Amino acid sequence: MPRPIDAVADAATAFLGERFTVNAALREHHSHGQDTQTPVLPDAVAFIETTEEASRLLALCHAHRVPVTPFGAGTSLEGHVTPVQGGVSLDLSRMAAVLSVSQPDMDCRVQAGVTRDQLNTHLRDQGLFFPVDPGTSACTIGGMCATRASGTNAVRYGTMRENALGLTVVMADGRVIRTGGRVRKSAAGYDLTRLFIGSEGTLGVITEIQLRLHPIPEAISAATCQFDTLKDAVETVIGVLQCAVPVARMELLDEVQMGACIAYSKLEGLAAKPTLFFEFHGSEAGVAEQAETAEAVAQANNAQGFAWASSAAERAKLWQARHDALWACLALAPGHKGLATDSIVPISCLTEAILGTKEDIAASGLIAPIVGHVGDGNFHTVILVPPGPEGLERAWALDRKIVARALSFGGSCSGEHGVGIGKRGFLLEEHGAEAVGVMREVKQALDPLGILNPGKLFMN
Repeated sequence: MPRPIDAVADAATAFLGERFTVNAALREHHSHGQDTQTPVLPDAVAFIETTEEASRLLALCHAHRVPVTPFGAGTSLEGHVTPVQGGVSLDLSRMAAVLSVSQPDMDCRVQAGVTRDQLNTHLRDQGLFFPVDPGTSACTIGGMCATRASGTNAVRYGTMRENALGLTVVMADGRVIRTGGRVRKSAAGYDLTRLFIGSEGTLGVITEIQLRLHPIPEAISAATCQFDTLKDAVETVIGVLQCAVPVARMELLDEVQMGACIAYSKLEGLAAKPTLFFEFHGSEAGVAEQAETAEAVAQANNAQGFAWASSAAERAKLWQARHDALWACLALAPGHKGLATDSIVPISCLTEAILGTKEDIAASGLIAPIVGHVGDGNFHTVILVPPGPEGLERAWALDRKIVARALSFGGSCSGEHGVGIGKRGFLLEEHGAEAVGVMREVKQALDPLGILNPGKLFMN
């Protein structure tokens, strides 16, 4: 009697041809993301190019009870793309078409495999841009929806939750639904769009997204600001927000992260001190006013003054250094892996949370630079994991301390990376048994056979 995966392979090859493969190298590539989870080989990899192909393949897998794990660019940090029960890794990276753009309505529709950089290159001549910036050019819009991504611009423009207007989703049994629409609001029925945003591929496979776009600002200005103490830097963040400055980006790098970025990205004129990266968007007058207020707040917190990145090239270098922060961290300790924490707390608790995290790092004896989108209370600790199982356990112990502190402040274990495998243990503590029970009921209703990205979100 043939195995279920063999039956799926025979039928899927009929319409996917060589795009359904058991090639060993491709299976290894799809066995993990950019995380510390143990890789697991899928039985096969399917490269789809249309919603119809996704529908046919999911119907097959549902009929034969074969697990399906969606895969975009493989950049997830919490084990989302690891096919823990084998089955089919469903690669959507070839669904890379921008389907439509409406300049008057400032929206567009894209396939799930389109990356943020590809979309913004396509939009540039129309005076529009898509603002959600998770910090890597490789991540796909579909993956960003699945993890409810945000990033450096979220303090002004919001996350994927605010910028996804509607979706095309293939359900576990192959049915195709469209959620939402093109309007900015609707009061008609359940908000299915928000249900799938952040569902991590456990409720359905997102194949198309209707996105809200924004006009490219008339003026953009960026600056760095350095401090002798981390406390002064964080207090500046809180002060800027409480003054209602509509800052576009406000990123914190502690002295360890700053030193790593200086070395890795060849930043000049900056010291290895706690640093804020700012960016202001708006009219010429508006940007000048925002910058003046932010600088005054910083000076009141003992800042060493603003250093302006006046040209587009200088701004690009500055933000590329921020985007390369993970690689800069890894360069500090060759042979180590990186375990990225993703805590978020109410703004009023930010100073205590970050300074407490620094104390935990010092007690652990590990190297763990801090970097974060502090404008919305979200910060990351890149824990450098020494080789060997003992090193990984030390890193996870530090991670648990950081998350416990965030939860004690009414925060969350994950501001933007999602839950996947890595944060499953915190879900019950954060939301409570009744809420997690309702989540399980939603999963059971939409995926009763449990074939969609099994092993994620819930402990069992």
